[in-house]
Amino acid sequence: MAEKEMSFLDHLEELRWHLVRSFIAIFVVAILVFFNINYIFDTILLAHLKPDFSTYQFFCKVFSSIGIDSSFCNIQFSQTLQSLNPTQQLMTAIWSSLILGFIIAFPYVLWEMWRFIAPGLHVNERKKSRGFIFTASFLFFLGILFSYFVIIPMSVYFFYNFKISDAVQNNFKLDAYISLITNTLLGVAVFFELPVVIYFLSKIGLISPEFLRKYRKHALVLVLILSAIITPPDVASQVIVAVPIMFLYEIGIHVSKYVINKQNKNVEKSPRV
Repeated sequence: MAEKEMSFLDHLEELRWHLVRSFIAIFVVAILVFFNINYIFDTILLAHLKPDFSTYQFFCKVFSSIGIDSSFCNIQFSQTLQSLNPTQQLMTAIWSSLILGFIIAFPYVLWEMWRFIAPGLHVNERKKSRGFIFTASFLFFLGILFSYFVIIPMSVYFFYNFKISDAVQNNFKLDAYISLITNTLLGVAVFFELPVVIYFLSKIGLISPEFLRKYRKHALVLVLILSAIITPPDVASQVIVAVPIMFLYEIGIHVSKYVINKQNKNVEKSPRV
C-alpha cells in the first residue's frame, strides 16, 4: 500500500515539474515579448485599426472586381484607444505578453505534456502518436491565423461601424479592445483543436463515429451559438466561423472511425484465452 502511495506521489511530482517547465517557457517568451511590446502593439495587435490591413484590401479588391462599391475600400478607424487609469497600459502590456507567450510557447507546452503521458503508453502507441505535437500545433496556429486575418478584422470593422444613434460616438477602452483581440485568437485556436480532442475521446471510448454522425445537427447548433459569442452578432461572421469548424468536425468523424477500426483490429489479432 505504501509503495502504491509513493508511486502516486512520484507521479504527481513528475507532473509538477512538467508544469513548472511549461510555465517557465511561457514566462521567458512573455518577457521577450514585453521588451518588444511597442513594436508588437503597433504592427500586430493594433494592425486591424489601419485601413491598409491586408484583409480590408482583399475584400475591397473582391467587391470591386464584381462591380460592387464596398466600404472596405474607404475604411476610417479612430486609431486612438482610451486608457482610463494610470496602470492600465502597463497591465495591458503584461497581460498581452503572457497570452502571446502562451501562444508562441504552445508547441513546447504540448511537448512537456506529451513527455508526461508517453511513459504510460505502449511502445507501438508511442511510435504512432509522435505526430501529435505537430498536428495539434499546426491546428492551433491555423486557428490563430484564421482568427487574425478573418474573424478579428470583421469584428473590428463591425463594432467600429455599428451605431444606434449619430449622437453616440465609439471610443473604446484599451483593455476592452485588446481583450477582444486576444480572446478571439485563443477561442478560435481552441476550436481548431477539435480533431485532436475527438481522437483522444475516441481512444478512451467516450465517443464513436456513429455518435458524432447522430449528433451532427446538434453540433452545428452548438457551433453557431459559440460562433455568435466570439464573433460580431451578424449571420455572415457566424457562418464564416462555423464552416471551417464543421469541416474539422467532419474530419473528426473520420479520425474517430480510424481509431475505432484500429482498436477493433488489435482486438481481433490479440490471442484468445
